[in-house]
Amino acid sequence: MATIVIMELNVYFMTSIISIEPINYIKHVILTGRPNFNYFLVKYNSYLFLKKPVVLSLLLLTFYIPSLADKYPFNHAIDIQHYDFHLTLSDNTDQIIGVAEIEILFLEKNIFEFRLDLANKTKSRLGKGMEIVAINSEGNPLAYVHQGDSLMIQLKDPSRKESIQSFTIQYQGIPEKGLEIKNNHHGDRTFFCESWPNNTRHWLPTIDHPYEKTTVEFRIVAPLKYKVVSNGLLLEESQMDPINKLTHWKQSVPISCWLFVIGVAEFAVQEVDKFEGRSIQSWVYYQDREAGFKDFANQTKNVLQFFSNYVGPFAYEKLANVQSASVENGAMETASAILYSQNLISGQESARLRNVMIHEIAHQWFGNSVTESTWDDAWLSEGFATYFTLLFHEYQYGHHEYIKGLKESKKSVFDAQLRDPFFSVIADRTAETGPVISGLTYQKGAWFLHMLRNRIGHENFKLGIQEYYMKYFNGHADTGDFRGVMEHIVNEDLGAFFEQWLLHPDLLIIKGEWTFDEKTDKIDIKLTQGTDKEILFDMPVEFEIQYANGAPALLVKLNLNAQTQAFKIPSEYKPAVIVADPKTNLLARIDINEL
Repeated sequence: MATIVIMELNVYFMTSIISIEPINYIKHVILTGRPNFNYFLVKYNSYLFLKKPVVLSLLLLTFYIPSLADKYPFNHAIDIQHYDFHLTLSDNTDQIIGVAEIEILFLEKNIFEFRLDLANKTKSRLGKGMEIVAINSEGNPLAYVHQGDSLMIQLKDPSRKESIQSFTIQYQGIPEKGLEIKNNHHGDRTFFCESWPNNTRHWLPTIDHPYEKTTVEFRIVAPLKYKVVSNGLLLEESQMDPINKLTHWKQSVPISCWLFVIGVAEFAVQEVDKFEGRSIQSWVYYQDREAGFKDFANQTKNVLQFFSNYVGPFAYEKLANVQSASVENGAMETASAILYSQNLISGQESARLRNVMIHEIAHQWFGNSVTESTWDDAWLSEGFATYFTLLFHEYQYGHHEYIKGLKESKKSVFDAQLRDPFFSVIADRTAETGPVISGLTYQKGAWFLHMLRNRIGHENFKLGIQEYYMKYFNGHADTGDFRGVMEHIVNEDLGAFFEQWLLHPDLLIIKGEWTFDEKTDKIDIKLTQGTDKEILFDMPVEFEIQYANGAPALLVKLNLNAQTQAFKIPSEYKPAVIVADPKTNLLARIDINEL
C-alpha cells in the first residue's frame, strides 16, 4: 500500500539539527521496511528541550507502510485449557503420526469457527508439512479448511459462553522445521524440538504465540532403544509391542507452546539431586555419559536456590538438563527440560557451559513462568535472563566478576548498535514476519536493569522483582506491568527513565574536557552529548578525580540533561586524571580529557 504521511509539529529545534529527524526517520523506514511511530514520537518529546521554535511540516515520501500491530491473528474469544498430544515416531520414515486432543473454553457465545496454527503440506515445502486425516468433537466429525499455516475448524453448533469443548485432530506429515529429525554427532538418529519463536505449528496444532499458556501432555510411541524426555513429570514408560514403547509426560503448570519440548535419543539418564522435593536430572547421549554427567552435575541446584531466594518459587515439577542435536550453539530454555547444544558437552565443566546453564535456568523464571505478552517485550525474557546471570556471578564469584561481565556486555551493546542502528529494545515486532530479538535485546536489556537497580536502590530492586514475579506468576506481563510494579515500590514516576533506554535505538556518547583554575581552586568540566544523537539523555554521570600527591580521590556526580553543560568542582589540588563512570554504573561511552 502506498501511503503519504504528513505531520506538522510545533517543537523546539536547534538550527543545526532541523533536518536530522526526517532524514533518519526515512532511513529507519528504508532499512527496516516499516515505520516506528514510537520511535518518532519519542524524538518529538525529546526536542521539547531544544531552543529555537519552528514549525516543521514533514512530508515522508510515498512508500509502503505495513501494519504496526503484531500480525498474529489473536483470538481472545477462546482459551486453550489443555493439550494432549499423541505422537508416533519411527526409524523407517521421518513422517510423524499425530493425534491432538484439545480442550477449549469458549469465552463468547455464537462462535462458529476457530483457528489453530498448523503448517500445511504444500509444494513450496517440497512435500513437507502436515496433512489432516480427520477432526471431530464429542464423536461428531467437523468440517475444516487447512491452508498455509492456518487450520480453520467449524463447530457443529455455535458456542455457548463459558462452555468447554474437546476436539480431536488426527494428522500426519514430515515436519519442515520445529521437530528436527537427524543424526547426532555420534551418527545416531534423534528427534528434538526447536520451536522458538513460532515453529511449533510445524509439528503440533496449537495457538502458536506467547499470549496463550496452558498445560500439556505428550504420549510418545517410539522404538524401544530410545528414551524420551519432555515437560513435567514422567507418568508412564511401557512396552507397546515387540519394537515400540510408550512414554507419557504431563506438564501441569501452564506454559506457552514454544516452551513445549520433546527429546528422543539413546540417552543415559541421571538424577543428580533434588531441589525442594523436585528432581534435578541430566540427560546425555550414552556415549557422552561420563563427560555429560560431570558437566551438568554441579551448578544446577545452587543456581535454582539463588533464583528461588532472590526472585520467588521455582514453578515446575522438575528440571532436566538435556544434551540435544537441535540447538546449534548455546541452549533453549524449554520449560522444565532445557536443551543444550551437544557440542557444549566436554567433561571440562567449561565457563561457557556454566554461563549458558545459569542463563537458561534464569529463563525458567523470566520468559517461562512470567512470559512476555507479545514479541514487542521479548527483553522481559532475554534481558532479564542475561542480567540475572550477572547477578548470580556477583553472588557466587564476587562483585568484580559482576563488573567484568557488565564491561563485556557494554562492548556487546555498542557493537550490536553499529550493526543494527535502528533497533530499540521495545518496538512493534511479530514473529510472523521477521526477527523479534537482536543482541541488544539481551545486553541492553540487561544494562537497563543494572541502571534501574542503581537508580532505585538494591533492596527496592529486589523487592520490585519479587512483587513483579509473584503478581504475574505463570502468567503474562509487558513492560508497562513491570514499570508499574517498580513505580509502586519507590512511589516515583519512572516513565522518562524507561523511555530513554527502552524506546530509543540511541546510545549515550559523552565528550568531556576539563581544566584546573589555580586562582579559584576549581575544576571546570564541560560535557557534551554526542552531536549525532537524536535524543537528549537525562542521567547522572559519576567521575572520580584522582590526585598525584596521594590525596584521597574525590567522587562527584553530575546530572547531564542538556546537549552541553558546564560544571565547577571545588578542589584543593590539580587532578592527575579524571576517570569517568568509575563504578560502571552507566551505559555510555565517555571520553574526558584535560584541555
